[in-house]
Amino acid sequence: MRYFITGGAGFIGSTMTSRLVREGHEVVILDDLSTGSLDNLADAEGPNLTFHEGSILDRDLVRSLTAGADRVVHLAAAVGVHNIVNDPLGSLHTNLQGTENVLDACVEHGTKVLVASTSEIYGKNDIDGLVEDSDRIYGSPIKSRWSYAEAKALDELLAFVYSVTKELPAVIVRPFNTVGPRQTGRYGMVLPRFVDQALADEPVTVYGDGSQSRCFLHVEDQVEGMLAVLEHDQAVGEPFNVGGPSEITIKDLAERVISMSGSRSSIRFVPYDEAYAAGYEDMRRRVPNTAKIRELVGWKATYSLDEIIQSVIDHKRARLLAAVGD
Repeated sequence: MRYFITGGAGFIGSTMTSRLVREGHEVVILDDLSTGSLDNLADAEGPNLTFHEGSILDRDLVRSLTAGADRVVHLAAAVGVHNIVNDPLGSLHTNLQGTENVLDACVEHGTKVLVASTSEIYGKNDIDGLVEDSDRIYGSPIKSRWSYAEAKALDELLAFVYSVTKELPAVIVRPFNTVGPRQTGRYGMVLPRFVDQALADEPVTVYGDGSQSRCFLHVEDQVEGMLAVLEHDQAVGEPFNVGGPSEITIKDLAERVISMSGSRSSIRFVPYDEAYAAGYEDMRRRVPNTAKIRELVGWKATYSLDEIIQSVIDHKRARLLAAVGD
C-alpha cells in the first residue's frame, strides 16, 4: 500500500517508515524538519520512499500528497514541553490548523487516517489505569503548559466529528511516553536526556523531586499498536491508549540509567521554576489502561523497561563511537 506520513522524519514516524518500507510498502513523507531529521530515514532510502520538506500548514501541499494514498498517518505536531512553553501560539496553530488540513484532505480523497493524540490529554488525572473515557483534569487555561493538551484534545474532537458527520474513517491513538532509539533529549524527552548525561558522566538532572511517575513504551511496540488499529474496521471513530505496563518514578529511572550505563554520574534535582518557568505544573502520575486495544487487536507491550533503557543506551553509544570514528 501507499502510506502518507506527516512528521515521518521524526522519532515515531521514521520508525514506522522503516518498518513499512521493509515490508514492501510505499511511503510518502511530509516533514518540516523542525524536530525530525533526514538521518532518521537513512535505513529506508530507496525507490519506496519519497520525502517532501514542508509544513502541514500548507493546505495545497497536504491535499496533493494525500491524493493516491491508501492510508494517512498524521504524526506531525509541535512537540516537547520546552517547545510548547516557549512558543504556545505557534504550537497551537500547528497542532490545530495542521490537523484540520490533514482531515479535510482525507475527506476529499476518501482516505483512512490515523490521528496521533497524546496521553497529555488526561492532564493531572493521576488515577491508577487511565481508560479512554477518563476525565481530563487541567490547570488554568492561561498557563501555556496546557496548550498542547488542549490542542490535541481538540484534534481528537475534530477526528471524531469528521468520522460521524463526514463519514471519514479516522482512528485516534494516545501514546504514553514512547521512547527508544532515534529519540532526542533536546526538547525535554526524559530518557534520552538521562542517557546522554549518564554516558558523558555529567549530573543527571531530575526536574522536581523525582517522585512523579510514568510508564514507558518502546517505539517498536508503539508502531505495532498504531498500525494494528489503523487496519481494524471497528477502530474507526475510537480513541486507543497505547502505553507500557511498568510504572517507575523519574528518580528511580535516573538511578537505573546510571547503573545500566556504568556511569559515574550523580543525580541533580532541578526545581521546575528553574527548568521551565514560574508556575509550571507537572503530572504526578500517568498510568494507562490498555485493555481496549488489547481486546480489539490483541496488542500488548513486548519490551521490558530494562530492554527499553538498554536499547537507548546502545543507540547512543553507537552514535558516539561513530562520531569519534569520523
